[in-house]
This record gives sequence, structure tokens and C-alpha cells, in this order.
Amino acid sequence: MSQPPVTLTTASGIPVADNQNSLSAGPRGPLLLQDFHLIEKLQHFNRERIPERVVHAKGSGAYGTFTVTHDISRHTKARLFSAIGKQTETFVRFSTVGGERGSADTERDPRGFAVRFYTEEGNWDLVGNNTPMFFIKDPIKFPDFVHTQKRCPQTNLKSATMMFDFWSKAPESLHQVTMLFSDRGTPDGYRHMDGFGSHTYSLVNEAGERVYVKWHFKTRQGVKNLAAADAVRLAGEDPDYAQRDLFNAIAAGDFPRWDVKAQIATEDELNAWSARTGWNPFDLTKVWPHGDFPLQAVGTLELNRNPLNYHAEVEQAAFSPANAVPGMGYSPDKMLQGRLFAYHDAQLYRVGTNHQHLPVNAPRCPFHNQQRDGAMAIHSGGAERNYATVEAGGVDPRGMGHGEPPLALHGAAGRYDGRGGEDDYTQAGNLFRLLTDQEKRNLFDNLSGPLSQVSDEIVQRQLGHFDQADPSYGAGVRAALKARGRNIA
Repeated sequence: MSQPPVTLTTASGIPVADNQNSLSAGPRGPLLLQDFHLIEKLQHFNRERIPERVVHAKGSGAYGTFTVTHDISRHTKARLFSAIGKQTETFVRFSTVGGERGSADTERDPRGFAVRFYTEEGNWDLVGNNTPMFFIKDPIKFPDFVHTQKRCPQTNLKSATMMFDFWSKAPESLHQVTMLFSDRGTPDGYRHMDGFGSHTYSLVNEAGERVYVKWHFKTRQGVKNLAAADAVRLAGEDPDYAQRDLFNAIAAGDFPRWDVKAQIATEDELNAWSARTGWNPFDLTKVWPHGDFPLQAVGTLELNRNPLNYHAEVEQAAFSPANAVPGMGYSPDKMLQGRLFAYHDAQLYRVGTNHQHLPVNAPRCPFHNQQRDGAMAIHSGGAERNYATVEAGGVDPRGMGHGEPPLALHGAAGRYDGRGGEDDYTQAGNLFRLLTDQEKRNLFDNLSGPLSQVSDEIVQRQLGHFDQADPSYGAGVRAALKARGRNIA
């Protein structure tokens, strides 16, 4: 008796729309990096022999639930949003970004804020930070940027010169640098900070209509930050401060919660906004102002269960922003496009070829594919064949991804450098002007510490960016440098 056909999915349980044709720019190509099914197939094939792995940065994690409180089904067909009151199991991992696994939780650093939703259509991973922007806008500079945040190859020490040499030559970084050196650069644990998807993503409804979205997690515990001196003190007294705070709160039944909200806009609305402001809505160094795109309530995230084993469930948790379920999609955000490849590839190296089989990573829904062998092949596929035959027309040829409408492309293929011709200062200045007088003084003092350690050339270059964001910004940092014995004109 023949078996009924099964739905082909990715290893994360997400349905595959077309297993016959790669996603291309026009019928003759070239191919697009966001074709995650293609990338996953090739990556897994290349790693069917056991690779070595690397360790991951320090983090903390917990399980919880996402509950829908407001109807957004007009924007997305994703089933987790199908009814008010619907709950979806989640796993959240917080982390420091630049430090090693043994580093202190209170270091001045962005914080990772990664949320996995175990939906009935596969895993949705929203991999963001506690900041709505980032330092760079093109993934080709990501390895360079991260190297500046790590250790000097000669001294094996963190280097203010490396950091500010990079930032001072990349004015696009000023928005995030301002956030990093403000009080929000040292949050008081993980429960008292907001989270952001940061990138622009998309939603697709049953009619195949696309809108773009930015995700926000607003802490119900209230935003609290550590004074710089307290952050340094805790780094010595209790380097696991944030881990301890999160675990103990959940263990005591004091479950942390976040209100999940979204900024939603049509392509026409974003085009009109871009024409008015000159800002690219898909530029990760920019934000969508709430006055232009108000926050809309969506649901509530609650963390209510601690992992039983840190290594198995937190260290081996492997997220990827490419994990988007039907009704969700990507955008032309260049940094997002790079992360669609880089995150899954990093997990293949770090954890192993079949990391998606591990309990914390496995989808809660059935999954079927032709991936076989390699390290940790917990689900071998049994006697099922390990290939798909060629079928003209595709399995479900409804455009790209999971029935999304085709994404229009504009312009010839090339390498485009907008640096120097784009506005990298207005939003950074707006953020600066939102700070209270005391917060500004803290910002000046936090910046003057590492800047006092670098050359005059780098300091002058960085001060020039502060001046363009707001003259009082540059003046304040100059005064703080002078107080440290560094006179800069």
C-alpha cells in the first residue's frame, strides 16, 4: 500500500515551496543569497563528513510562551498569529556580543536578544539585539568590525585604537556608538532591557500582499541600566550577574515579560518616507521613527521555565534569521541578507552538521527532507530515499519562498558604495538630543575613557562626527577629554 505524500520541509520544519528551481533574479539569474533552501541543501551536502566545532559566546537562556493579544492576521498568514489568545512555546537566548564565554555580563557591549518561536509550521527565529540599529550597513565589513571588538593579534588585549580607528572611518556607526556609550550600553541584567528584531522583515497575508515590519520587545520590568562604575565593580564581584538574576527570578516565579509590538508599513509608505527624509528604510544603521510609523501591539512574551542543562539547551541553541515560517519573509536589508547565510553556516561549524536535530533546536512539528549522515545524525531518515526526483514546474511554484509575491529588483548588479553621500548624522543627533543632561554627561565620560587612549588623528576624526551630529555632542566629549588631561582643539 502506497504511503501518502509528505510535505517537504527544511530541517527546521518550514515548508519548502519549490525543491526544483533556485531563486533567481529573472529567469536566467543570477541566484539570490536569500534562497535559504538552496543554501541549506548545499551546506549540508558539503558537511556530510564530521567537521570540528568552535565554542560560542557567553549567554543565558530560558523557555517561555508568546501570547497573541491583538489581531494582525490582515498582514500575515502565519498561524501563530491566527487568533487572539493563541500561545506558542518559545526559547530566548540573551548574550553579550563581543566578549568570550568567560567574560563579565556587565561589560559595555550590545546584548543579543534572540527569540525562537516553536510554531506548528516550523521554527521562527527572530535574532536581534537590545538596540534597534547596528554599527554597519554592509555584511562585507562585518568580519572587520568584529575583529576590532576582539583582541589585538599582537598584544592579545582589547584595543581602543582598533575600535575607534574603525568607527572614526565609518560615520554610519555613530548612531549605534552613541547608544553603546550611553547608559544603555550597560543594562541592569537581561530582564530590564528592551529587545529589537533590528532588521526590516516582511509579512505576507493570504492574498499574497507584502508589508514590511520591524519588531520590538518592550520590557514590562522597566528599563534599568547600571552606572559605569557599578558595571565595572560587578564585573569583578559577580561576573555572572545577568545570568544569576535571570535564573533566580524565573526559579522564584517572578516571570519576566515583554510586550511584543511592531512597526508595519507598505512599500509605497516606505518609498514616500524615503523620498521625504533621504533615508533608506532597509539600512540597519537607521530606525523608523515612531512618529512616522507608530508601534502596534501584537502580543506578550513571558519567560517561565529555566533550562535543565546549560550546555545542552543554551550553549547548543543555534538560531538563524533565515528561519521564517509561511507568512513571514525578508527584505532588501543588506545586513539581513548576509545574516541569512552567515548564521546557519556558523552553527554548522560551531555545533555540527545536524544541529537542528538537538532538542532545543528541533521543530515541534514534523519535518521531512533528504539530508543524511554527518555528525549527530539523530534522525537518519530510515529507509526513505535520500534524493528528490526532478519534477518540471516545481512542487509549489508560487513565486519565492512560501508563496510570497515576487520581490521587485531595481538597478544593475554591481557593488554600490553610498558612504559619504548618505546622512549618517541626523538620527545619531536625534538620539543624543533625547538624553537628559545627566545621561549626556555620562555619555561624554564613557566616550572619553577609551578615546583618551588613542592617537590625536583618530580622536579628531571621531570628534568631527560628534560635531556633525550635534555641536554640543562634540563639545561635551572635548571637555571630558580635557578633564582626563587630553587637550584637543
